Amino acid sequence: MTQTQRILVTGATGTVGRQVVAELLDRGHEVRALTRDAAKASFPAGVEVVEGDLTEPDGLATALEGVTGLHLITFGGAAFSPLETGPRLLELARSAGVRRVTVLHGGGPTPLEDAVRADDGVDWTVLMPVEFMANALEWADGIVAAGEVREPFVDRLSAMVHEGDIGAVAAVALTQEGHGGQEYVITGPEVLTVGDKVKTIATAVGREITLIELTEEQAVAQWQAAGLAEDVIGFLLMAYGDTPEVGRTVSGSVEKVTGRPARTFTQWAAEHADAFRGQS
Repeated sequence: MTQTQRILVTGATGTVGRQVVAELLDRGHEVRALTRDAAKASFPAGVEVVEGDLTEPDGLATALEGVTGLHLITFGGAAFSPLETGPRLLELARSAGVRRVTVLHGGGPTPLEDAVRADDGVDWTVLMPVEFMANALEWADGIVAAGEVREPFVDRLSAMVHEGDIGAVAAVALTQEGHGGQEYVITGPEVLTVGDKVKTIATAVGREITLIELTEEQAVAQWQAAGLAEDVIGFLLMAYGDTPEVGRTVSGSVEKVTGRPARTFTQWAAEHADAFRGQS
């Protein structure tokens, strides 16, 4: 057992942030969750909720009081723009006595992550997850309405990761020694095709699901109709059409850091089966 510590989690309402909060609580630590609008936030009992904005770091001095660990995201504000406030955030963190910092990689170089990597006053760890299992929730409406999934590049491979395992790696790095100066590529325990994922969801919900392969042109039209920006569509075509090796290779980081195997997509699908039944 590690000594109880107080950790400040930014991006606490996000897919990963919520998991960091949950994992820290499960491990017996005190959690302070930062949000821009506390009235709209909902957290488990025992979480201290504080308001603040990473684009205005000087307003975070109180939130950092008594904190030993800090989880950071690289984008902030209402527009989710890349944060330029890293140096000041880290200065305030060091002054408050923060010893460990984790930063969730934003998919490429960002000013905040660069600032974290350059800081020798804290033990920093960069978390680099591959595709989230939670991305499969995008299929829920089509499965509920028509029993189908419509996707391009259905043979693409992914070592997708359970978002809870990202939170687990973060929780360990924030509260235990030995992770300073590390970057962890975080994956699941297996490599799956789109067809594998669809079959797994079908088993979890107990119904047949048809996988319809789209052409690239059909996929672009579908994404445009869904309101995706052109740069996002370009990224998806690259990531799905020619998945980088890092995204389709099991890393083993979850077991290395947490001491237990990474959770499978079968586990994830069982946990979220109601969403694919229209009961969420």
